[in-house]
Amino acid sequence: MSACVAKLWHDDMTFGQKYRSIDTKNVTARLHKWFNVDAGTDIRDAELEMVAAILPNLFGYHIVQLGKQVSENFLTTTRISHTVLVGNTTETDEHCNVVGRCDALPLQSNTIDVLVAPHVLEFAGEPHAVLREAERVLIGEGYIVLVGFNPWSLCGLWRVLAGWRGRPPWNGQFLSASRITDWLKLLGFEIEFLKKTSFRPPLGRRSITMKLRFLELLGSACWRFFGNVYVVVGKKRVAAVTPLKASWQTRRRLVAGGVAEPTTRTRNDVSSHPDRAP
Repeated sequence: MSACVAKLWHDDMTFGQKYRSIDTKNVTARLHKWFNVDAGTDIRDAELEMVAAILPNLFGYHIVQLGKQVSENFLTTTRISHTVLVGNTTETDEHCNVVGRCDALPLQSNTIDVLVAPHVLEFAGEPHAVLREAERVLIGEGYIVLVGFNPWSLCGLWRVLAGWRGRPPWNGQFLSASRITDWLKLLGFEIEFLKKTSFRPPLGRRSITMKLRFLELLGSACWRFFGNVYVVVGKKRVAAVTPLKASWQTRRRLVAGGVAEPTTRTRNDVSSHPDRAP
């Protein structure tokens, strides 16, 4: 890691240490209610639709979803047979459920093909630790699919206005897509996909949000940068080691007295000095 990259990572780590501790179990329950009962249903549907279009193109043997605060249905469209749901509670569902923390995953290193993390970083005490764990458990060429709130959106505005109440999701740490992609690149990921979606205000009254459906088409055409949520797909790079072929060869020549002198000389050296023919 170069000195410049190391400094940037250190600065981000210092920034990350300022994140407050969050009661994740309480947040999970309240977030699930917001996404499935209250104003977040439209945002949830937009996220599920986008992830559903991505997962069929990602292959492997094992796929993991971190948390079910949004929905248990993010993995329904995957072609990977073995699906695992990691949560911080003992609640069970139809998937193979694993109880554990997102910043200390109970999974072996280099074993997971795809990792889906919907709204995990916003409510993690240390977002960097979550990403480092993701990099650890993913195989080479494995994928991470991150879903997060865009601070430069109507949801970001709502957070400014209602964050003081301390209620999810407005008490979360909204991280911009550019910051997330920078962190992923520092960990050795290539950014394969980045898109924002959902352009309606997060209103609780269903009748009003239905009348504002035209904002989805207008927003996707005119102000894509201001989508309420983003989906980022990163691919874990593997450094390829290519063996170098020797460019020299051992040559022997006769010198005075009939003694063979071993020498090493590149072909280019011989060709560039025709008067030194062997």
